[in-house]
Order: sequence, then structure tokens, then C-alpha cells
Amino acid sequence: MISITIPQPDVTIEQRQQKSNVEVPIKPINGFVDLHEIPRDKGGLILFYNKRDELLLAGKARKLRQRVKKHLEDNVSPLKNHRDEVVKISVIIVEDAMEREIYETYIINTMRAKYNTEKVFFENN
Repeated sequence: MISITIPQPDVTIEQRQQKSNVEVPIKPINGFVDLHEIPRDKGGLILFYNKRDELLLAGKARKLRQRVKKHLEDNVSPLKNHRDEVVKISVIIVEDAMEREIYETYIINTMRAKYNTEKVFFENN
């Protein structure tokens, strides 16, 4: 039997209001003002959660911040009709592409990501 341990998130951001005393306000994307904390040029996994801390979507990316923004803004993301549910985003830095693939599939199936449709080996009820 293979044993896989999901790494702890390297960065977690939550929706929040920006402080009013900020000199240069950051334009929020879907209520997230801390996207700058997500590494720009690192690869890894992205986990989107709702307010009940249920996993909505798990994904992988070669460039984490860029992919997170795409999920929050574009029209082809599986999240496009569910963005209002996302209140927390966690990223796990995993540079190796094969490891990202393995972790993504494992996370989707063990944590039962609600909006992942590919790589699913469990039945949604």
C-alpha cells in the first residue's frame, strides 16, 4: 500500500476587507486582497475552500499566483459559477510536476473536492 501525506499549506489567504488607512489600495479580486502573498514563480497545488472549510476545488499550476487569478476571473474555470462560495485559498509549493499530479489526484479523491470533475474516483451523492 502506498502512503501519501498531504503537505501543510505554505500560504493561506482569506477574503477580507482592506484596511482603510492604506496609502495605495489594492484592487481586490473576488474579495481577496492578499494575492500578492502567493508566490508568482513557484509551482504547486491550489485548494479553494468555502466557509464550512469544505474543499471546493483542487488544482495544480506551474505558476501559482497566475493560476489563482485565472480561477477567480476567467470564464472557463470550473469555479466560474461558484466563486461567491470561495472564502479561503491555500497553496502548497510543489516544484516537481509528477508530484503535483499525484498530490492533486490524491487530494481530489480523499478530500472529495466538490467541483473537480476530472480525476474523480468516488461517487458524488
